[in-house]
Formats: sequence, structure tokens, C-alpha cells
Amino acid sequence: MFNRMKVVIVGGVAAGPKVAARIVRLMADAEVTIIEKGEFLSYAGCGLPYYVSGVVKEQAELMSTPVGVVRDPVFFQKVKNVRVMSRTEAMKIDRAGKRVQVRNGDNETESWLDYDKLLLATGGVPVVPPLPNVKLDNIFTLHGVHDAERIKALLSQGKARDVVIVGGGLIGVEATEALVEKGCRVTVVEMLPQILSMLDWEIAKLVEQHMESHGVKVRTGTKVEFFEGSGKVEWVVTDQGRFSADMVILSIGVRPNVQLAQKAGLEIGTTGAIRVDQHMRTSDPDIYAAGDCVECQDLLTGKSCYVPLGSTANKQGRVAANNICGEADTFPAVLGSTVCKVFDYCVARTGLSEAAAGTQGYEVVTAMAPAPDKAHFMPAAKPLLLKLVVDKNSRRLLGAQAAGPGVGDKRIDVAAMAITGAMTVDQLANADLCYAPPYAPAMDNIITAANVARNKLDGHMVGASPMEVHRMMEEEADFVFLDVRSPAEYEQVRLPGATLIPLGALRGRLDELPKDKEIVAFCKISLRGYEAALILKAAGFEKVRVMDGGIAMWPFEKLTGSQKPANEAGEPTGSVAKPWV
Repeated sequence: MFNRMKVVIVGGVAAGPKVAARIVRLMADAEVTIIEKGEFLSYAGCGLPYYVSGVVKEQAELMSTPVGVVRDPVFFQKVKNVRVMSRTEAMKIDRAGKRVQVRNGDNETESWLDYDKLLLATGGVPVVPPLPNVKLDNIFTLHGVHDAERIKALLSQGKARDVVIVGGGLIGVEATEALVEKGCRVTVVEMLPQILSMLDWEIAKLVEQHMESHGVKVRTGTKVEFFEGSGKVEWVVTDQGRFSADMVILSIGVRPNVQLAQKAGLEIGTTGAIRVDQHMRTSDPDIYAAGDCVECQDLLTGKSCYVPLGSTANKQGRVAANNICGEADTFPAVLGSTVCKVFDYCVARTGLSEAAAGTQGYEVVTAMAPAPDKAHFMPAAKPLLLKLVVDKNSRRLLGAQAAGPGVGDKRIDVAAMAITGAMTVDQLANADLCYAPPYAPAMDNIITAANVARNKLDGHMVGASPMEVHRMMEEEADFVFLDVRSPAEYEQVRLPGATLIPLGALRGRLDELPKDKEIVAFCKISLRGYEAALILKAAGFEKVRVMDGGIAMWPFEKLTGSQKPANEAGEPTGSVAKPWV
């Protein structure tokens, strides 16, 4: 008699259900069982901030199919022919006997399940720091449906006026909008010098300024020391002072849940996650793993990395299922492509940041290209801040980052494909991308950015990053900071220490500029700054550079309106303007 293949899957949130669904499609007679410790199956964890805010109205929407059918045990049994054991924990793997010991959470009974193939999709667990009083009431993570429900309940009761988010990573940053929408005063406390560590500092700073423009207090370089309160949290005490808190959300990150794998003697990688091969097999050929519990390989560095993303988990689940069913398939190295919504900003990245590329030994050239995401004359056009990271020697694209209210995700998706295909910026600059005014400029943003990089590589433009210019200011370097915008633009917003000579007047006022000093030209987005540099070079000025990204990507102090550029002591004054003016 033919024996049906028995597949046991530990974990029922992302990768696990994907594996189950794929297996029964390829092998209808397979006996597939999902073991899930919790009670919720196949839910969209990345949607939890939007459930808290109310954008997603009902909990069931997070675990429903596109046509509204809830993916519960009955659904999996009747539609997928998959047995689900919810509220059941996998306790032990007997590799020699090819069986899994499980415990039912309702009646505490234990039993063994035989398997031919085992899939571990145990996911990740939120990092909870071992700080004094971290277990006070109203201190949450935002890692599951239960967390979201408790947070929603507190918000609905009006008992969470002051909220402190510990950690400025993806979940923490996305959660800020949900909390602000609910009327909370939100403070983000981040130990590192910046939020969103996958970005370069200046891009992260622009996002931080945007958050602050929506009333969020962001405190980087600040370490939480302990929590205070009587029964429930009341204060977050840091090395930079105390913050009042009715609620705290811990958003420090996640670590791979590998306890079951470790107990079974499976190999753990250098990242602390389960090591798998390209077929998603562990060190035991009959045990596979996928999702947030496994480590990946970085496409550009070749090194192991830990990138817990729902998109990655689903792709890995399909690969694992194909191989379990005898269809050879491989999961490639990753770029860590990521996107998140920060109020009305799209924030996205792929590949290596400038800092990471430098650490890997690349000699890099960067291009900053702020511009409207559609034809500028279209009413729906919105600004997009784009940065490319390029290998100077091979001219290959290494990374890209985007921020702003414009459409950034599709530009980062194009960049991800370009990096995967080892394209140079010369090839990217001639990519045959779609154009129509409602959707893109005639020269798409990423094509313009690629051409900026080419101008630098070919010696047509010498750039100076905003951080470099700011450092020159702090060191009181003797240079001319040349603003070539119009007087009206200058009156609206300007940078400390800048000299205004509009581009149209530059040729007639060249004698006002010293040829023995360095000149750094800029404008709103530094297109006019680039044209000014060409005029100056043609007139015999040799020490000319263009400030990358112009005022639009300047992450430091800006002066607005009638504010004076300096006080009586000669120090700059004024408030920080919005990132895009």
C-alpha cells in the first residue's frame, strides 16, 4: 500500500502556511500538519501598526484571504486539506525517530507526530532588554495580535496620552503614525546616533525631521537605563533624562527563535539563526527551515545576514515546499530591500548603504537627486529624495535609498533589479522605463540619479556631501558657500553662511568671487548649482564643487523667513525648516 508523505510544519504565521499551501498544490495526497503555539494563523504581522491606528478596521482582515475568508483551522482543513493544531507547542524533535513531541495548550497533554519531512518556521521573538522594571504594566512589544489588542484597548480607554517608543527601527517608526493619529504625544528613544540604521545618516536625519514636523520627539544617542512606576509604567529613565510615559512600546528588534532547533542539534549560523542551504535544508536533510528563524546570505558581500521580513519568509517557504515535493528550487542571496511608511513619507532602501559599502572596502561615489516623482507640471507630483551608492572602479550600482512623499518604492525596486543584474550606472541611465506625465518624469528619478553618478565618475562634476560641507562650517574653513537660487527663494529659506548670487546674474558678477578660494555651489536641488559650477570652471575657477542634493537634502539647520543668519556673537540662529521647502 502506498504511504502518503507526512510533512509536519512548526509555525503557522508566514512561512509555515505558505509551505503547507504549496505542498498540497504539488502533492495533493500529502499529509500536512501545522503546529502553531498561538491561536492566530497566517496573519499579516506587518499590518499590526495599521490595525492599531484604525486603518485596518477589523482584526479578521489581517488573517483573511483577498476575498475575505478568514484563514482559520477550518479553512485550512476544508480548503487546503491541511490539519492545524493551534494552541499547541512543539517541545522536542527526535531526529533519529523522525518525530516531533507536542503539547496541547488547552489540556496539557503530550503526544508524538511522525514525519517524513519537517519544516521549522518558528519565526523571531521580540528583543526585551533586561532592564529594571521592564515587566511593569503597559510596557508592550508590537509583535503579535495579542500585543496589538492590548495597545488598542489602552488607547480606546484614553489612558495612553504620553507614549515612549524604545527603538527607532522599522516597527517603532511605523508605530509612531498610528499613535499620533490616536492623539498621543510620542517620544522615540534610540540608543544609536540615528533612527532606521539601514539608511545612511543624512537620509535617516531627514526622516527624523519629518517625524518631528508631525509632533514626534526623536531622541537619538539616548540609552534607556530603567523604568519607573507603581504597578504600571510612569517614567522612562535614560542617560539623557526622564520621559513621562503612560505606555511604552519596545521596538528594539527581533532575534531568531532557534530554541527548538538548537535542542535538536541543528547547525546555527554566525548570525544566531538557523543555517540552511540554498534549498532551505538544515544540517539534517529531512528538516527544512524558512522565515525569520533562518539566516540569509547578502548578495553583495557574500556574508551571512539576518533579515527578518515577511516577503522573504513567503519566498523561502515556496522554495522549501518545492524541494520537499521533489522539485529542485533555490533561494538566492538577498539585498535587504525594505520599505516603510512614515506619515506621508515613503522610506525605502536596497543593497549597501554608503557606510556599509565603505566598511566592505568599496571606493564609492554617491549621487543625491531630489526631484518630483512625476512630471513637475502635474498637480499630483510630489518630492522624492533619492540617493545612489556606486562602486567607483566597476561603476556598478551597490545600493539605493529613497525618502519623501513621492513614489519611492518603484525606484528602489528598479534599483534592486539593477543590483541583482550587476548593472552599471551607465546601463541604468539608459533603462527603458515607462513614461507618462501622471506616472513619472520623462527622465525618471532613478535615471537622473544614475546620470549624476556618471557625471561624477567622468569628472564633469565634483561633489561635496552635506555632511562634508557642515564639517567645513564647523571647522571654519575658508570657502565660499554659493547659493544660486532666486532672492525670493533665499528669503523663504536659506543656509547659514551662504552667499547669494542668482544663477542668471552669475556671469555678470564673477569678479565678486575669489579665484583662490574653494567655492561650493548649491540651489534647491543642486541642478542650478551644477550649472553654476560649469560657468565658474569655464571662467577659470579651479576649486569648484557642487553640494549634493541641495537644500532639499540638507539635514542640518535652515533659516526661514525674516530670521537673521547670525546673532551678535556671529553664531547661526533660526529654526529647522521642513526637509523639503
